[in-house]
Amino acid sequence: MLLLKRFWISVIKLNTVFIFLSSLILIVGSTWIMGLIEPETFSNPFDAFWWVMTTVTTVGYGDFYPSSVGGRIYAVFLYIIGIGLIGVVIGKVVDGFGMIRRRKEEGLLDYKYEGHIVIIGWSQKARFAIEEILQSEEIDEVVIIDQLPKSPYLHENVHYIQGDAAHEEVLLQANLPGAKSVLLFADDTIKDPLLTDGKTLLIVTTIESLSPDIHSTVEILNENHIKNFRHVKVDEFILSNETISRLAVRSAISNGISKIYSQLMSRGIGDNLYEIKRKPHWKIYQDAFDELIKEGATLIADGDKMDINRRRKEAIPSHARLFVICDRETYERIQAS
Repeated sequence: MLLLKRFWISVIKLNTVFIFLSSLILIVGSTWIMGLIEPETFSNPFDAFWWVMTTVTTVGYGDFYPSSVGGRIYAVFLYIIGIGLIGVVIGKVVDGFGMIRRRKEEGLLDYKYEGHIVIIGWSQKARFAIEEILQSEEIDEVVIIDQLPKSPYLHENVHYIQGDAAHEEVLLQANLPGAKSVLLFADDTIKDPLLTDGKTLLIVTTIESLSPDIHSTVEILNENHIKNFRHVKVDEFILSNETISRLAVRSAISNGISKIYSQLMSRGIGDNLYEIKRKPHWKIYQDAFDELIKEGATLIADGDKMDINRRRKEAIPSHARLFVICDRETYERIQAS
């Protein structure tokens, strides 16, 4: 009994490829041997294969079984060796799936797909951002980069990469070149705004050197630091402290205005802000404005220019980015027409 126990411990420690190869040889060899020993019982190779598989997996339907002494002796061999070996194989398969899951939760697996959003820096703001993205139909996948020991957000469409985003290899693990955009949040664990924005600048520099054409949105704490980011071609800045302060002031002056901001910034509340395609027959802004009003949408901006009402007679440029306020149903109807 002690010798048998030591034998199976040695088998478990063997190389996985060797164990799988040995199992395959055992199954194929046993199929052939049982066909030779009892050709009457196992009239074709598939019947022998069926019996071998039901035996080594301990299913044992009983539709086929050896009746000769030689066949039963070999069956005993399969009980002792085959069942144990296949059990080791099944255990390694299950353990392999468990290892993949653990490595994914620990952020050790590379992300191979494209068209995703990369979020750098975990915080409550990042959580809200992910929930907002997952409500959107434009983006399916999110990749988080942080140095936490395990994924802070478990979801089938959220992948985690553990590491320092200032290192190129970590950004490559997140497949940054294949991403649609990157969102970088300021590190809340650093109390000094100068050091926080300094770390952000270091990461952005690495991002832009690796993928200069990617759309980047960066949170900074001090507006005076924006000029230091200009040489790395950041597309958009978020001044979180100033934004919150200004919203609070506007809400204090104009009761209820914060609800309007919340509605515009969240997909889950009322009408939302959408970008729509320019129609070929829209020559001037007035054409687009009048047609969209009839559809139930209000044209408010071209890119970052919100003076559409004063430029209705101007021609719409080919590179225009038109934004409207409407509900989801109206937006889908406009896009489909």
